Amino acid sequence: MDLGKIINFTQKQLAGERTGHDFYHGQRVAQLALKMYLQDYPKAHADSRIAAIIQAGGYLHDTIDEKICPDPAQVLQQIKKLLAQVGFTDLEVQDIVFTITHLSFSQNIEHHYQLPLSGQYVQDADRLESLGALGIARAFTYGGKHGNLIYDPQIKPVKLVSHDQYRQHEETTINHFYEKLFHLADLLNTPAAKQEGQRRTAYMQDFVREFLAEWNLKD
Repeated sequence: MDLGKIINFTQKQLAGERTGHDFYHGQRVAQLALKMYLQDYPKAHADSRIAAIIQAGGYLHDTIDEKICPDPAQVLQQIKKLLAQVGFTDLEVQDIVFTITHLSFSQNIEHHYQLPLSGQYVQDADRLESLGALGIARAFTYGGKHGNLIYDPQIKPVKLVSHDQYRQHEETTINHFYEKLFHLADLLNTPAAKQEGQRRTAYMQDFVREFLAEWNLKD
């Protein structure tokens, strides 16, 4: 299946994005999700229907993200038409749409959504993008764009209990590691992702330990 139109759509929708949710993020999610699927299912083929579903979900997942999209409902209608145009069946369109509308961390704070297998790989790849070296870079990019402090020892991390609280509470970028990022590895769905998640989380924990040691350095 030709994904060129989906790639072009994603590039257009995310043009100018500056918070770490840009086209290259979508491209990495699509590629990583497919790589992990083929790792877990070595007899699968990269040109199969499920491989195309995985890649489509990876590319499109942030085009309707409420953080960067002013009208997600309108864009979602465009996506449905596009998916049908490039050859996805009604059921495949439903799977992709369900995935991209239910995979986000914020959507799953109060209720855990069970995604189709294809969606689990997209969700895992998206979460892995929040870990490791990429995760560190994206966290500080997003925090800086939204005016968050790097760190303030007077602002303590909180337990996230709802979508609205997650979006509205006062946070620092370092607190974001404790409130969300360090928990992501435990939320991963697939064998390949769980293995990679542990490695990336360990790298990120080392970074935060070094950051706090330098912050608290005494003469």
